[in-house]
Amino acid sequence: QVQVVESGGGLVQPGGSLRLSCAASASIFTMNTMGWYRQAPGKQRELVATITSGGITNYAFSVKGRFTISRDNVKNTVYLQMNSLKPEDTAIYYCNIYNVGVNYWGRGTQVTVSS
Repeated sequence: QVQVVESGGGLVQPGGSLRLSCAASASIFTMNTMGWYRQAPGKQRELVATITSGGITNYAFSVKGRFTISRDNVKNTVYLQMNSLKPEDTAIYYCNIYNVGVNYWGRGTQVTVSS
């Protein structure tokens, strides 16, 4: 099966930046939709951003203009560049890859935004 591994999380001050990476163990980005989700303590998991195999992106309203999702087919990796981070962005961030009805999930990476 396809392995999905997130990295790049950590502690950052409000207004700071962070880049998350999601590496897949197979070359599946030509036919997939890749996405980032997050879950804060006591809250439901929510969609952050998605990108299709054709490069079409969608963002949650709360992160639009601050976050950018991108992909690298050579490295089989999807990225989430996060700028102007706010305390409410604090959550575990999960990578998702969807293809023909099958979902692949990573185990998540913690992002904490605090002074």
